[in-house]
Amino acid sequence: MSTRKQAIQKASRQRISSAELVPARVGISITPGEMLRTIRELQELTQSELAATTGIAQSNLSALETGARELGRERALVLAKALKVHPAVLLFPDFDVSEVA
Repeated sequence: MSTRKQAIQKASRQRISSAELVPARVGISITPGEMLRTIRELQELTQSELAATTGIAQSNLSALETGARELGRERALVLAKALKVHPAVLLFPDFDVSEVA
């Protein structure tokens, strides 16, 4: 067995007490344009590739990502379909369900 596998097995057997846990930071503020860029980059797409897929000009995508132009419902629908995400992910990126539930 490799040293790495042994280390992983050893770590998985160790118990962590709740006192050692650190709460995750929740509630970062992100704009729709920043979310668009993040999702596009996670899918390893260039603006030009996304432009070809959606029919939205690359310059418009750049303006959307930088916040120079607002996303809007219709563009969000087209981009969400191309990126295979729900439109709300793009339109409301900082939505926190715990605030309304």
